[in-house]
Amino acid sequence: MRKLRGRTWFVLLFALLLTAGICILLGMYFVKGSEWASFSANSHLYTNGRIATGSITDRNGLLLYDGETGDYAEDRTIRTATLHAVGDQYGNIMSGAKLLFRQYMASYNPITGVGTGGNRVALTIDAQLNAAAYQALDGRQGTVAVYNYNTGEILCMVSSPTFDPYDSEAVLAAVNAGDSRYDGVYLNHFLSASFTPGSIFKVVTTAAAIDHLNALEDFSFTCTGSMEIGGTTITCPSVHGEQDLAGALANSCNCAYAQLALELGGETLQKYAKSAGLLNAIKVSGIDSAKGSYTVTNDAGSLAWSGVGQYTDLVNPCSELVLMGCIAGEGSAKTPTLLKSVTSDLGLPTALISSSTSSIGWKASTCRAVKALMRNNVTNHYGQSQFGDLPVCAKSGTAEVGSDAAPHAWFVGFIDDPDHPYAFVVLVENGGWGSSVAGSIAATVLNVLCGSD
Repeated sequence: MRKLRGRTWFVLLFALLLTAGICILLGMYFVKGSEWASFSANSHLYTNGRIATGSITDRNGLLLYDGETGDYAEDRTIRTATLHAVGDQYGNIMSGAKLLFRQYMASYNPITGVGTGGNRVALTIDAQLNAAAYQALDGRQGTVAVYNYNTGEILCMVSSPTFDPYDSEAVLAAVNAGDSRYDGVYLNHFLSASFTPGSIFKVVTTAAAIDHLNALEDFSFTCTGSMEIGGTTITCPSVHGEQDLAGALANSCNCAYAQLALELGGETLQKYAKSAGLLNAIKVSGIDSAKGSYTVTNDAGSLAWSGVGQYTDLVNPCSELVLMGCIAGEGSAKTPTLLKSVTSDLGLPTALISSSTSSIGWKASTCRAVKALMRNNVTNHYGQSQFGDLPVCAKSGTAEVGSDAAPHAWFVGFIDDPDHPYAFVVLVENGGWGSSVAGSIAATVLNVLCGSD
């Protein structure tokens, strides 16, 4: 009797485990089924390694990639400008929609399985705006990005160097041969790389100085063009004379910001860089952005340069873009996304597109103060005329990256206007002067964008 009872319990336990296993498998099937179906070894969906179903369009319905035919956009400039958003022929670009959204491109249903024809994946980008940004870069390496900080939609994401996917075999040969024109060509410089920020980091130092030093009211500094700190010479491009905080930021005075860095200390600057989101990765439609870095040092000269955005400081352009959106939003903004919609061949939605919010650890009052200072930069230093009537708030950066290399040119900011809620980042690697080189690209792209609204 005891033996029978033991066997009964064993069978019952086995049945419970079997039922639990089936439930787990079914749950995973419904949650992960689309990913399993879109696995690259599935011969129903792939031809010679490329997904052979579905299509990718821009936000306006312009065809960027046809999975069935393998064709890209008709216009060569658009193909080249949207390469890192769409993906190359061989899957070398990890940020491309062909890889990121392949499970959406497949017409998959957990009941009927994989159908024919596939789905239409609409990206948030505007292909014409990407083309304008690519042309403004004029062959130089770097990145240009614009996003709506109220919705999270990335409207422009251009990374250079780039190429026409129809030229991919020749490019692959050039890359393998060490052609410097294609250094980092498969890397999305907006999402997957970090760079010396130069003076755009002064936005972080400014926020810390407002909170900890009451710098809006109490800060005054006389710039003579250079200063000695711990045996290190801090230099400015010109003699700025007596300045308050607004003048120091508008003039991008290295000496003034070196002094602020010494007063704040490395731990405080690191705390503000971290709370600004510059030291952590951001997940954008399944891709983790590169992390930035800020090193706390006891060396006074190195600390001074770190507050200027030099020393070992690094930032990722995507993280910088989100910071700009959060300053515009007085502490928070939508997280960037590349996916706008997924529809069947009948035009019916087949996926739920969710959004998330990014926040920084700065007070709303600090964000408002920084916003006003960045607006002052444009009206009293960079020139409002290049932006028309757009109330642009911005900061330029000219980041030194070695004695033998030209500096990186940065221009970051946002439009403080509910009708045009756009943040932007422009980086021209080894491009030279930030406000003139990167600033002119930003002006071109913003005028194209807002002129078409």
